[in-house]
Amino acid sequence: MFLRILEAIGGFVIRRLEGFGTIVLLYKETMVQLTHRMRFRSILDQMSHLGVDSLLIVSLTMLFTGAVITLQTAEKFIEFGAQGTVGALVAIAIGRELGPVLVGVVCAGRVGAAITAEISTMKVTEQIDALRVMAVSPVNYLIVPRMLACMIVVPILTVFGDVIGVVGGWAVAVYYSGISSYMFMDAIHTYVDTYDLTGGLIKSIFFGNVIAVLGCYYGLTCPDGAEGVGRATTRTVVASIIVIFILNAALTFILY
Repeated sequence: MFLRILEAIGGFVIRRLEGFGTIVLLYKETMVQLTHRMRFRSILDQMSHLGVDSLLIVSLTMLFTGAVITLQTAEKFIEFGAQGTVGALVAIAIGRELGPVLVGVVCAGRVGAAITAEISTMKVTEQIDALRVMAVSPVNYLIVPRMLACMIVVPILTVFGDVIGVVGGWAVAVYYSGISSYMFMDAIHTYVDTYDLTGGLIKSIFFGNVIAVLGCYYGLTCPDGAEGVGRATTRTVVASIIVIFILNAALTFILY
């Protein structure tokens, strides 16, 4: 019984290490392909497909996040006479952490799943094999445009989400908690630094890279059949969210 438990643990560790090694090799090949001719039309198409279609869900997520932060904190801040810092609290919390992390999680579910579903369907229908037969690199044709598009789009969505989140917090502060609009905006102007926003943008660039590469990896390694496509999509979302949280903690220690 004890040996079976050890065998199961060892098999799990080996499979995880094999997957990690494959991802590293995929990263290496992607970096090599970045030195080749860029497919700018494909990058723009992916930016439109992955970014524009995510605006609505990002807007709703960040709007209500900003509103909830203000609802949870404004009353206590007013009680202690610190209502003049509510705007700064909302802006810093969203700019540093909640903006990039929530946008990353939303994109992991929306963008990562879309990338995996698309590439895994191409694999199941042997379109990727057809690319190799035509001497076209699947990494250059499929992964590079999606990776660059995500590294551009996710920061843009993060800035957009930051603004929407602050607007949601402002609306609750002014129309529900009774804090003046001038006091809310003055707190942002006084206490919020540019780095509170740029630090979150640096995080979002890494998050976009992770979402794209993991989505492509699970798509390329998808088992055959429709069931395999579903499993690959689920694995992409779960793995991307876990890596985003781990990466966020590491980057927070480094940046702040």
